[in-house]
Amino acid sequence: MDGGEAVVVTGFGPFRQFLVNPSWKAAQGLKLAGLEEQTDVYIKEVPVSYVKAQQVIAEIWQTVKPKFVVHLGLARGSRVVVLEQTGKNCGYRDKDVCGFCPESNCCVEGGPEKLDSVINMRAVSKELKQAGVDVIYSRDAGRYLCDFAYYCSLYHGQGRAALIHVPSSGSLSSADRLVPLLQSIIQTMLDQLEDPSKHHKDEGGSPQAST
Repeated sequence: MDGGEAVVVTGFGPFRQFLVNPSWKAAQGLKLAGLEEQTDVYIKEVPVSYVKAQQVIAEIWQTVKPKFVVHLGLARGSRVVVLEQTGKNCGYRDKDVCGFCPESNCCVEGGPEKLDSVINMRAVSKELKQAGVDVIYSRDAGRYLCDFAYYCSLYHGQGRAALIHVPSSGSLSSADRLVPLLQSIIQTMLDQLEDPSKHHKDEGGSPQAST
């Protein structure tokens, strides 16, 4: 299957007290709400497992061949949406739901230390803040499954991926507020992808590996 103009949105599976992960609920909401007419939205649940996450993400890029992949992760304790610029390769020592962590503590052995999204998250967050949306720009996704999945996706997709941390509490954690917000965030990213002039190189966000 060739996704062509497709966008894949992932959320994570059950984790600790979250029998249904809020990030997966948000992905399901986005599938129902859709994006602009010409964009097909596929959704995929990613298990909170290093091995399975690696397999699912490789499969997305190899089989769907999407234009762009958006990973939704849960920021526990956060009340705002966080846009992550960078995926880190090493330092994964926290065990997943299977009680496992990578033997090498890395996503891709021998891969670059960090990978950045082709999307300039700082520019996206500035644009959204000007529109009155409460978002935060970040370059540290936390060295757990969100960061791990993000790096793997950036690696397979040559930087054509994003990680959005959604809040676990506060008014923005409710689906009726979160889904429209995610729609506008993802649309802003896709607009930048279509029009690279919106991508200010001097503010970071290069798809190349950084150190």
